[in-house]
Order: sequence, then structure tokens, then C-alpha cells
Amino acid sequence: MKGFKDFVMQGSVIDLAVGVVIGSAFTALITAIVENLIQPVINVAGGTNVSGLSFRIIQDNEATTIGVDAILSAIIAFLITAAVVYFVFVMPIQKARAFDRARRGLPVEEEASAPEDVVLLTEIRDLLQAQKTQN
Repeated sequence: MKGFKDFVMQGSVIDLAVGVVIGSAFTALITAIVENLIQPVINVAGGTNVSGLSFRIIQDNEATTIGVDAILSAIIAFLITAAVVYFVFVMPIQKARAFDRARRGLPVEEEASAPEDVVLLTEIRDLLQAQKTQN
């Protein structure tokens, strides 16, 4: 039981739970914006057709309806969500971490270096090219 308590009280589990709750609320907000603001604008492109940009492959079969407007709305909702997550959460956290590291006198994190096998393969390639030009 102690192991379970330690796991639940671990910071990453709490952060994950908060993220799920905020994500659910944010999804509802974006869905409302897309359905009530963006979807009607996209449907205008469909002209006077009530179905907007949707069309049926077989006219009498509703199951063959392709909803281009729904696909566009989903793409727009994804882009809005990704932009908000990046600009509201990711970017400020990155700046705060960099500021904290600089304040404590720690080296600023450098870009991740290439894996060791890639470095070795690059060196082998360079050596082979050097040998080829010498011959």
C-alpha cells in the first residue's frame, strides 16, 4: 500500500490528472467555437446547399456522405488547440525553466546532440571520403 501511496503522491501523476481535467475543459471550449463560429463560415462556401461542403457518393445512401466541412473543422480545431497549448503552456514553461537555470548559474541547456551511432557513422563516412580523394 505504501508503494501505491508514493506513486499517487508523485508530482507527475498529479500533473497528469490536472492536465486531463484542463484538456477536457479546453476541448469543450474549442468544440463550441468550431461548431458555432467556424463551421457556419465553412458552410457558406457550400452555397445554398444545406449540407455545406458535404456530398454523397451514392445519392440515396446517407451512409456514403463525405463531410469535407467536418474534416476542415477538425483540422482547424486541432490547429487552434495546438497553438493555444504551445503559446499558453509550452513556451512560458520553457522560458521560466531557462530563466530559473540562468538565475541559479546553471548552464543553459544545449540542443540535443546526435546519438553516438550517428556520430560514428558520420565519422566513418568522412574517413572513407578522405581515403577516396587521396587515391
